[in-house]
Amino acid sequence: MNTSNLFPGMVARVVLASLMAPLCLHAQTGPFSGEVRQDYQSVRNYILRAAEKMPADKYTFRPSPDVRTFAQQIAHLADDQYNLCAPAKGETRNAAYTAIEDSLHSKTELVAALKDAFAYCDGAYDALTDANGAEPAKSGRTKFGMLNWNLWHTWEHYGNIVVYLRINGIVPPSSEKSPAK
Repeated sequence: MNTSNLFPGMVARVVLASLMAPLCLHAQTGPFSGEVRQDYQSVRNYILRAAEKMPADKYTFRPSPDVRTFAQQIAHLADDQYNLCAPAKGETRNAAYTAIEDSLHSKTELVAALKDAFAYCDGAYDALTDANGAEPAKSGRTKFGMLNWNLWHTWEHYGNIVVYLRINGIVPPSSEKSPAK
């Protein structure tokens, strides 16, 4: 048997398979769930970076007396990652709706709680596909509806956080200049 012709064919198959893998993954998750997941990852990363950028002594800052402090904003976002993602995961949160906001106040505590909360929510977004997004969540909404609610709610509070950072002379993560290439 002449094996000299097998090697080029095998290389072509490996190259073709490696090029097709991302397309297969996209087909499994779908364009809708993929875009929701990507948007969630963007806002998650911006909020985590904002929480880390704000100095610890500014966590008590509030732009006016009738709004949350920066710490309360971060705690609220952490709470709602559980409150809104648990139903999409088919779970019930085993803590009070405002458990984090009512109990944690320091930057160190809140950044850790926020990271844990986003890690919990990551699982819901990672499991979302176009096919299962229409399934009922444990809330009367669909899985997609719950995760979309979480997404716009998280972006809404990122907008609040941007104001808190700007008033304190801090450039928000979404406005940072990209490194020169």
